[in-house]
Amino acid sequence: MAADVRWQPEQAEQGRLIYLIVDPNIEGEDLSVTGHVAGQELHFGRDSSGEFRALAPIPVNARETIPFTFAIILGADTSHRMIRVPVQQPEFRSSRLSVDPRFTTPPDSALQVRIRRELGMSRAVSARSHSTPRMWEGEWIPPRPSPITSEFGVRRMFNGELQSRHMGVDFDGEEGDPIVASNRGVVALVGSFYYAGNVVYLDHGKGLITIYMHMTETDVTEGQVVERGQQLGKVGATGRVTGPHVHWTARYGRISVDGLSLFDLEIPERRAAADQGN
Repeated sequence: MAADVRWQPEQAEQGRLIYLIVDPNIEGEDLSVTGHVAGQELHFGRDSSGEFRALAPIPVNARETIPFTFAIILGADTSHRMIRVPVQQPEFRSSRLSVDPRFTTPPDSALQVRIRRELGMSRAVSARSHSTPRMWEGEWIPPRPSPITSEFGVRRMFNGELQSRHMGVDFDGEEGDPIVASNRGVVALVGSFYYAGNVVYLDHGKGLITIYMHMTETDVTEGQVVERGQQLGKVGATGRVTGPHVHWTARYGRISVDGLSLFDLEIPERRAAADQGN
């Protein structure tokens, strides 16, 4: 089966989301497309033009190109394809921060157990999201109508030592300011984590989640469906922080991406209510 493949935006960058778009150039009621990238399942849905499209993450450490594998399925016939998408590598800046020394010293055995348990809880949300129907609709909004104080991808020096890369976006705020949902989703996890403080995980379906960290308090419960703009909690300074703010992370499966790339997505008209993959 011949197929045309393209992506939006045309210039893919490290740490951002793109749409992978496949036109199979054939018709059939049982026609479908499946795919994977960086170990993550892609969820293709058919839009009003008849093309199949799926959100796809570009890992922050992707090289000059990244391979996408996909299959076009029509009845008993399956055509497998692989393409390589060129990836631009932006310059990520570095920042120096001062935090409580307890967050930069090696954790003892008990704390290691806690951190591993919290990491497991986080990864479980990402895995389950691939089985959740798409819930998000329309444009995305930031969790706070405030300035960004730290961008995605920044290399972070804590107390003079390189500790991590900033895998989210920080929005300014005073303690007690409201934090809202960036789009419709189901509350997948509410917890109090060592590094992230009080957190809320929203599952938007088809592999896509957003995470809201460092809250002083949370206002939602697990299993609750929330709408875009609905309050999730209040700004705080819990966990590893330098002051009150909300750290906002977007993740596709287990791959963290720049949440600001959600604001740049074209919102296609879906072909039918049954097509929930894009």
